[in-house]
Amino acid sequence: MNATGRRNFLSGLSKIGFGAVLAGISQPAWSRHLEKSILQYGSASPEELAGEEDFWYAIQQAYTVSPSIINLNNGGVSPSPKVVQEAMKRYHDLSNEGPSYYMWRILDQGREPLRRNLAALAGCDTEEIAIQRNASEALETVIFGLPLKAGDEVVLSKQDYPNMINAWKQRELRDGIKLVWVNLELPSEDNAYLAAQYTKAFTTKTKVVHLTHIINWNGQILPVRSIADAAHARGIEVLVDGAHSFAHFKFTIPELGADYFGTSLHKWLSACIGSGLLYVKKEKIAKLYPLFASPDARSADIRKFENLGTRPFFIEQAIGKAIEFHQMIGAERKEQRLLYLKNYWINQVKDMPGIRIGTSTRQGFGCAIGLVSVKDRKPSELDQYLFSQHKIHTVGIEWENISGVRITPHVYTTTQQLDILVKGIKSFASGGK
Repeated sequence: MNATGRRNFLSGLSKIGFGAVLAGISQPAWSRHLEKSILQYGSASPEELAGEEDFWYAIQQAYTVSPSIINLNNGGVSPSPKVVQEAMKRYHDLSNEGPSYYMWRILDQGREPLRRNLAALAGCDTEEIAIQRNASEALETVIFGLPLKAGDEVVLSKQDYPNMINAWKQRELRDGIKLVWVNLELPSEDNAYLAAQYTKAFTTKTKVVHLTHIINWNGQILPVRSIADAAHARGIEVLVDGAHSFAHFKFTIPELGADYFGTSLHKWLSACIGSGLLYVKKEKIAKLYPLFASPDARSADIRKFENLGTRPFFIEQAIGKAIEFHQMIGAERKEQRLLYLKNYWINQVKDMPGIRIGTSTRQGFGCAIGLVSVKDRKPSELDQYLFSQHKIHTVGIEWENISGVRITPHVYTTTQQLDILVKGIKSFASGGK
């Protein structure tokens, strides 16, 4: 084994260590196996490690996923590894020993270290990160907080997430802004085409462009930076919906050129359900109104977006363990594994008669999320068949011009499980009912 490669692999772990990742619990068999696997495969590149099933089996054992179903709808919400669950439970128990004391005077003091850790993960300034409960809350803070007036135009896509579309429609109804719609033909491996659909919609009245970094329906990655650069050249602000991109594949928020960015942490970071973050570029904070009133709505302090009242501090503070677990795996290794899993099942069914794949298999255009459809059959039929016959949990998608069953594995998914998926798709496409 290459010693230099091993040292490089473990350099990130040296900052947190297994003791930190597994703190608060005795080291059971699954964690010992995980530690052994990380040491064993220390010299492997992310691409080589992507297909090492023994390594990823050890990752799977860090989760408590049900053996009675195969969960391939991690795009909705992902489970947390055991260390995150244990942290949340400890903090919850502590809160109940004296809620107003332990929540406000003890757990609340952990927000600033958590903010620093999230900012480091996002590659931005600590003073640009607000802790939220999900992507919808973060993004609606921006949508309802921007000082827009009647006649101002916002460019957005029909393939955006419904909560965001509804929020913009409410502003249209309430304030008289104009929504300019882009309708994307997907999947696409043409960044020039994707960018042009937005830029050709810009006018002198355009104030904001809303970009979904990775389309949740089929996993299409948009060329956010090129669109953002074109928008900024025209004085247009950029709001990025990163619900499905953050901790999914490697990037930093500043690299996107976003003025505003919102994400859920209970998807690809595997934090507890009900956690998210909002990024606001430092010079944009003062003019953005908070969704929940703060003492000074014009403040330039990012914390004005955290006046949510009483909330589950135990969920919030467990985010720290999710960050450590993510760093233990490594962002590049995680990205390569997720892409490998998506392509693993797609490559086995894509050439079958009647099968249509609605997602790119190329890195940079897609990652974990895949979409499959069968000619002359409804997505709901395939979705129901996979569950009734193989206990595979997926989701049928019919949204605008996107139709199919969304398949979303995560780091705990095994290729053995995907073999069952492939068998189910082939059986259905061959006439299964």
